[in-house]
Amino acid sequence: MKTLAPRSRAVPDLIHDLVNDRIQTLHREAAEQRLILRVQRVQRARREVKRANDRLRRALSRQI
Repeated sequence: MKTLAPRSRAVPDLIHDLVNDRIQTLHREAAEQRLILRVQRVQRARREVKRANDRLRRALSRQI
């Protein structure tokens, strides 16, 4: 009967560790992308608020 060499038992552990590392990396990248999207939405909202304020300022200055 043949027994498994220590190296052959280590290969599945190594593959398991690599898969877990890849999963963690994908989760981290997804979280980064969500943060980037949130920042972009805030920046867009700020630009829209600035434009609305500018329009309001122009409309009020015409009334005076």
